[in-house]
Amino acid sequence: MRLDRFLSEMGISSRSELKKEIRKGQVLLNGEEARDPSLFVDPENPPAVLYRGRKFHYEAFSYYMMNKPAGVLSASKDKKQSTVLDLIRENRRRDLFPVGRLDKDCEGLLLISNDGPLSHRLLRPKSHVPKLYFVRVSGRLTESDAELFRRGLRYDETLTALPAELTILSEEDRISEAYVRITEGKFHQIKKMFLALPKKKEVLFLKRIAFGPLRLDEALKPGEYRKLKEAEISALKEIPSSAPEELR
Repeated sequence: MRLDRFLSEMGISSRSELKKEIRKGQVLLNGEEARDPSLFVDPENPPAVLYRGRKFHYEAFSYYMMNKPAGVLSASKDKKQSTVLDLIRENRRRDLFPVGRLDKDCEGLLLISNDGPLSHRLLRPKSHVPKLYFVRVSGRLTESDAELFRRGLRYDETLTALPAELTILSEEDRISEAYVRITEGKFHQIKKMFLALPKKKEVLFLKRIAFGPLRLDEALKPGEYRKLKEAEISALKEIPSSAPEELR
């Protein structure tokens, strides 16, 4: 891999800017000056990098947990609206993307990475990776509603939801709170499932709190993020392409 690309993938700067800085002698590799942007670098055996006096560590793959705020798009880029990648400012590498999506008005756990194979395995329908949401809806939820969730709900010709788990936390005449656990992620799925109940319920607040083995870090405020811990990365990678029954 060319040196300028290698440094760019680390999120240091753009390749065009890095070419200039490399030629100025602003990059040290293993303590030695590197002035050629086309110099070959082996990402499998990365050198120690010093750029403008700062140390940088190369990672083939990066993984972040974000507490997505409402009003931000789960997208890599958008010409008009803010995206989740706009919230990552420190040494943001240019190949990051959100793994899956949350509705614009939905908050909570979002995985961001550049690991394409892992993303594909987590998102493919046959994997049945569970997702847990906290939801606040209009009206009173009942056990009969929970039973309908367990059976699977049909909203229209575009959505027939797989069996899901509805755990009622509070039952009020005007507003109810619950956990919803699903193993798929179709467009506006949870909102449509509540609208498919005999007594339609409007989703007033939605927050994802778990995705597979990942649980939202309570220390993260909306808009904040952190790198995944090694144990969290390992747990994600252990999910098979078709998840076992206990994960469904």
